[in-house]
Amino acid sequence: MIGITAATGQLGQLVVQALLDRGVPASRIVALVRTPGKAAALAAQGVQVRHADYHQPATLNAALQGVEKLLLISSNDFNDRVEQHRHVIEAAREAGVKQVAYTSILNADTATFGLAADHQATEQILRDSGLPFVFLRNGWYTENYTGSAAQAIQSGALLGAAGTGALNLAARRDYAEAAAAVLATDGHIPAGQGGRAYELAGDERLNMTDLAAEYARQSGQPVEYRDLPPAGYAATLQSFGVPEGFAHTLADVDAGIARGELSSASRDLTTLIGRPTTPVRTSVAEALNS
Repeated sequence: MIGITAATGQLGQLVVQALLDRGVPASRIVALVRTPGKAAALAAQGVQVRHADYHQPATLNAALQGVEKLLLISSNDFNDRVEQHRHVIEAAREAGVKQVAYTSILNADTATFGLAADHQATEQILRDSGLPFVFLRNGWYTENYTGSAAQAIQSGALLGAAGTGALNLAARRDYAEAAAAVLATDGHIPAGQGGRAYELAGDERLNMTDLAAEYARQSGQPVEYRDLPPAGYAATLQSFGVPEGFAHTLADVDAGIARGELSSASRDLTTLIGRPTTPVRTSVAEALNS
């Protein structure tokens, strides 16, 4: 039995589909979701749907019964998400889960931006738990940018605070396929023997000026990258309606990109999915055509 937390989320749905595409029987997949009513499409495919809320440990203990491998997708609720993850890990240990894969962040060992701290703390909780683990250290998603590509093209500017820092983008489906590959094929790691970390980075290395140029190429409109100080970028995001805390988080990540903290030469992602990662130009085209 393979359990997927946040299975109705953007990444979780893709992981479930990737497992099905790999031939994993739907009856062996457990969709662990906060709102079961939103998982009707998964249930219709034969996937088991169970109520599991990171904030409610009692739901986790029941939901994880019989699960052998668990994908813990990091919470998108930034209010004390380390404790949310701790609840899942403790429930997994009590339920006898044999392996936990956790969606961490690229270069988690060395990244210094604030968002990485939650991942570093969760990785340590897993190490201390005694559970066999796999760290899926995901790089930045291309969709983090392409979701607002149309607005950038309309305004003629891609804003950020990343300077000339490069990063290795990959599509969300690439990371989902990598997770499915680990869940479907990686053997169990004996208890007490630690685990493995995959540094998952896209094949392409580019900076924000390169991305703006791709927007311009595909749209036929002039688009430039405008670099702002982190505080100024956070203030600009807030003026667009982004909550203050999240705006500062995004600006802080950009500062990390400027330092090269979301760039890697690792080819773990390509190795796991058995193909090149999705080209950025493809993701941009899909976003503009959607």
